[in-house]
Amino acid sequence: MSQGTATASNQAGKTPIEAGDHAERMMNHVSAKPAILDKETGLTLFRDMTLGRRFEDKCAEMYYRGKMFGFVHLYNGQEAVSSGVICAMRKQHDWFCSTYRDHVHALSAGVPAREVMSELFGKETGCSKGRGGSMHLFSKEHHLLGGYAFIGEGIPVALGAAFTSRYKRDALSDTSSDSVTAAFFGDGTCNNGQFFECLNMAQLWKLPILFVVENNKWAIGMAHDRATSDPEIWRKAEAFGMKGEEVDGMDVMAVRGAAQRALERARAGEGPTLLECLTYRFRGHSLADPDELRAEQEKKFWAERDPLKKLEKDLTEAGLVKSQELRDIEKEIDEIVSDAIDFALQAKEPDPNELTNYIWADEQSN
Repeated sequence: MSQGTATASNQAGKTPIEAGDHAERMMNHVSAKPAILDKETGLTLFRDMTLGRRFEDKCAEMYYRGKMFGFVHLYNGQEAVSSGVICAMRKQHDWFCSTYRDHVHALSAGVPAREVMSELFGKETGCSKGRGGSMHLFSKEHHLLGGYAFIGEGIPVALGAAFTSRYKRDALSDTSSDSVTAAFFGDGTCNNGQFFECLNMAQLWKLPILFVVENNKWAIGMAHDRATSDPEIWRKAEAFGMKGEEVDGMDVMAVRGAAQRALERARAGEGPTLLECLTYRFRGHSLADPDELRAEQEKKFWAERDPLKKLEKDLTEAGLVKSQELRDIEKEIDEIVSDAIDFALQAKEPDPNELTNYIWADEQSN
């Protein structure tokens, strides 16, 4: 399989990078209007992205030490997408829907690191009470509608949240109802039926939703360019009369700018946006993946476009911060992650007597 993939990737004498247009699109396409970078925004984004990166690195350590079990899919390399979109939204007002690669989305949405890490350890202090694990993070308080193990499964849920926002305003005359929902999913999902069905309904009803495609070039071991008739996903919005935009997903300010434009349209009642973020995951599909299918040259190409290093360069070259300020943030984040580990390891296991809790609606809460 590995040999076949390499052969297909080098067709017509091309390198693995040149065989698809993913890298070329990223390098040649520059968002016309990136968000304005100021010190406060830059530090907020750097802190959020660093938390995501350091948290995931610690997850890998715990997994390989045999402290964490099950499937664990890490987000390293894609932090600019989560931070760029979610930090542009109104936390605990807007809604977020994730995938099986959901740890960093949860952290960006404001779910405490202790609760996320506890969930990965299956402890009762986890945000899903230890019942969900890595792929099923949920937090009502932080408007995280869940992580979903099956691709495309979360998009209809996100659509329902967006419909609720519009229904409250139009049918129930709640003028304060202007929440927007962000649905995150990967490039592989864009060949599934839920994707097209939900785009159709969202545009038909002008729902306030952002369809955020984290196009990291690979769907497990399937290269994106080999799996779809049109690799430019953002163009698929045209079939529904929807606004579509392609953005460099390794540049947090470019993502933030695109998200701000989409949010403005959504809150104004102008409907949904399909936002394709060209990004790359630095690790394998999951921690059980030896990552042998992707060419080393390709991985090196994207590693040089690390979104954290890009943001640091932008901040320091603009004279907004000193490097030491960023190192101090990293130390602060390391302490938060270490605290989350200690907390999760010491937390209690779920009580077996509560096995059937949270399955049916609680009459007392109705």
